[in-house]
Amino acid sequence: MVTSQHEASHRIFQDRPELLTPVFRLLGVALPENPTVEVITPDLTETRPIERRVDTLLRVSAPNGRAFLLVVEAQQRKDREKAESWGYYLTYLYSKYHIPALLLVVCQDKATSTWALGPFRIGVEGWTALSVHPLVLGPDNVPMIIDPEEAARDLPFAALSAFTHARGPEHKAILEALVTALGSTGDGKTFDYYWQMLDAGLGDTPARAAWKDLVKMAADIYFPGQGTLAEELFLEGEAKGEVKGEAKAILRFLELRGVPISPTARERIMTCTDVPTLDRWLDRTTTATDADDLFSDEEDPQPQGQGE
Repeated sequence: MVTSQHEASHRIFQDRPELLTPVFRLLGVALPENPTVEVITPDLTETRPIERRVDTLLRVSAPNGRAFLLVVEAQQRKDREKAESWGYYLTYLYSKYHIPALLLVVCQDKATSTWALGPFRIGVEGWTALSVHPLVLGPDNVPMIIDPEEAARDLPFAALSAFTHARGPEHKAILEALVTALGSTGDGKTFDYYWQMLDAGLGDTPARAAWKDLVKMAADIYFPGQGTLAEELFLEGEAKGEVKGEAKAILRFLELRGVPISPTARERIMTCTDVPTLDRWLDRTTTATDADDLFSDEEDPQPQGQGE
């Protein structure tokens, strides 16, 4: 399971190398047709006390035998030391493998992506001995994928869109499109992979809370009882009495469908602590035309915190 925001932001290129095709098209860089992509150890250390590791290192080979190396780095902020390391990475790799090397930097905010473009020069005034020109992905050049059908056609690229726009105002629309596309696959393993990848990759951004609510909703609607990891963890949370997430998911799904929610209905949903009742209400969100429809054929609500 992916364990950090930094790891997820570059690891997707290892797990889903088909992502390189739309990315290189977006960046205007030629990519061989039908390339073979191999993951290489990221350890570039020559002297053991000085550890140097890239995030992800890929070897991209064309059918004609030509190849190049691609270093993928996730960058959350401006970092002078990192910029200095990038020159080392590329020259070391070129010297070791004797093939060209490129650097791809993935960012989540425009200020960092603008800085990451460089160029980063090594030399003296009036003469540049070495210049590093990274390829950069960020919110200023990665499109916002807000159409579920478009997201379904290329799930890795839709996930990249979610990563790079996680701090932007459209993050909810992007995540809604992605979770709908994942639901349409009917594949619990694919659902789990992207759930974990995004849960880690979104880090401490505003998008993470929205993603958790959407995933809960999707797990109940698309994969009930299928034993997906997302479903199991949410059920485990419910067993501990952590039902707020399900109540929020009910409200969120009603909002996505444009269903009116009265203050009384909102309070009744958020104060309910009975899991079977919440499950029943969640099932009814798919057909409800008003939030009160969730409570049809039920008795009046019990006092706050007592469920039905």
